[in-house]
Amino acid sequence: LVFSSIVLLALPADVVQAQQNGIVRHYEFDIQMADVTRLCYTKSIITVNGRYPGPTIFARDGDRVVVNVVNHVRENVTIHWYGIRQLRSGWADGPAYVTQCPIQSGQSYVYNFTIVGQRGTLFWHAHISWLRTTLHGAIIILPELGVPYPFIKPSEEVPIIFGEWWKADTEVVISQALENGGEPNISDAFTINGLPGHLYNCSAKHTFKLKVTPGKSYLLRLINAALNDELFFSIANHTVTVVEVDASYVKPFEADTILISAGQTMNVLLDAKPNYPNAVFSMSARPYSTGSGNFDNTTVAAILKYRNPSNSSSAGFSKELPFYIPALPAFNDTSFVANFTGKLRSLATAQYPAIVPQTIDRRFFFTVGLGTDPCPRNQTCQGPNGAKFSSTVNNVSFTVPTTALLQAHFFGQSKGVYTPDFPAFPLMPFNYTGTPPNNTLVSHGTRLMVLPFNTSVELVMQDTSILGTESHPLHLHGYNFFVVGEGSGNFDPARDPAEFNLVDPVERNTVGVPDGGWVAIRFLADNPG
Repeated sequence: LVFSSIVLLALPADVVQAQQNGIVRHYEFDIQMADVTRLCYTKSIITVNGRYPGPTIFARDGDRVVVNVVNHVRENVTIHWYGIRQLRSGWADGPAYVTQCPIQSGQSYVYNFTIVGQRGTLFWHAHISWLRTTLHGAIIILPELGVPYPFIKPSEEVPIIFGEWWKADTEVVISQALENGGEPNISDAFTINGLPGHLYNCSAKHTFKLKVTPGKSYLLRLINAALNDELFFSIANHTVTVVEVDASYVKPFEADTILISAGQTMNVLLDAKPNYPNAVFSMSARPYSTGSGNFDNTTVAAILKYRNPSNSSSAGFSKELPFYIPALPAFNDTSFVANFTGKLRSLATAQYPAIVPQTIDRRFFFTVGLGTDPCPRNQTCQGPNGAKFSSTVNNVSFTVPTTALLQAHFFGQSKGVYTPDFPAFPLMPFNYTGTPPNNTLVSHGTRLMVLPFNTSVELVMQDTSILGTESHPLHLHGYNFFVVGEGSGNFDPARDPAEFNLVDPVERNTVGVPDGGWVAIRFLADNPG
């Protein structure tokens, strides 16, 4: 989304105040190759500072973060600070050819942004091609000094990053898929904090272990850094309390299993059992997948172990203890997903209000799904009926420009780069979740939606049955939004808005468009860029 408004010559008061209250935190990110062994196979991967996953960014609400990124590899690179609002600092957001040109080999770029009114768990990742498979890490934002959590203070805080691992070079994987128009080859394993876990071949020693003390509480900062997979996650014989999603507090609720979509984050409280349980517990995750395409249907596992207060050894663990495994939902359990997401509500207190737009200036309806492109002459394609897969919104498939969109907009040089005519509604309405139309061909363009500053927006995103329905996680850069409604089938503009939650809807930056359904969000377009 490109927002046009008056050029602001000074920082707004909220940003200035945040900088006065916070400190400046400097980080050095060297993009470099490193040899990493997983699944009995060593390969060279792109990393930050030689680490996989990459280093954690720590900050407090109100701090300014300055990250100097130096590219020592041959590939072009950018870094996106996923979920950071980037108020008036759109140049630092990171998506290649959207807010910046990529950092070329041997070059550097300084990301400079202030955290305003945010606290919780977010993450960073590369935002060009598929480099994010190995280029990612946590962002932990603490409240301002002296401001407590709105829940019990945990004894420890532990980042849990879900990822994927390919034996192959992922740049080759996506290049081949784009060339032949078929599905990309699936990953060989999921990972927890970069480790596949003991369920995979050769991976017993590459298993993440969480060691806890009876009676203590732990804040697990969950991050789904997998490319496209939504994941179920559960700890055997334990219940967690969900307290935050996408760095926004929620009304706490207990869950045996949680769902976390690609790009989402979630903070959960884990209360260790009051007494030593004489057992070991699996922390397991596997995908939620409803589409007809291939997916990695394996399970990744970490291990939860208890410290034994009566054992004098430094570790206090026994390999002879019983080992418990959680029962995860079926891969396509849409009813569990609907039930879980339906429990998410903003905290909506005086200190953390849910400021939901009550009146709407602009309403949009976006269909989200797949279509096809014809196979080029003298080429064999592996998509549907010999064509090529193409993903679309309102049947427009995005054409990546060669000039960064923000640069073109800022300098008034958009001609030939983009057009401000993205359709607000489907050009040809149809039965979106019923029998699909015979013509599945898509259009292409660099077409943008332009909004006046401070426009209140309601956006309904509708899954389609073209080439099969599936759940689509979608992320809005530069904003949080409120999920005011969702449902199955086709959105009904005459009836469904009456059921919208405008009091305490969950506030997020990433939402899954339900399989064969729709989701409605609201936000205020108050961040030019």
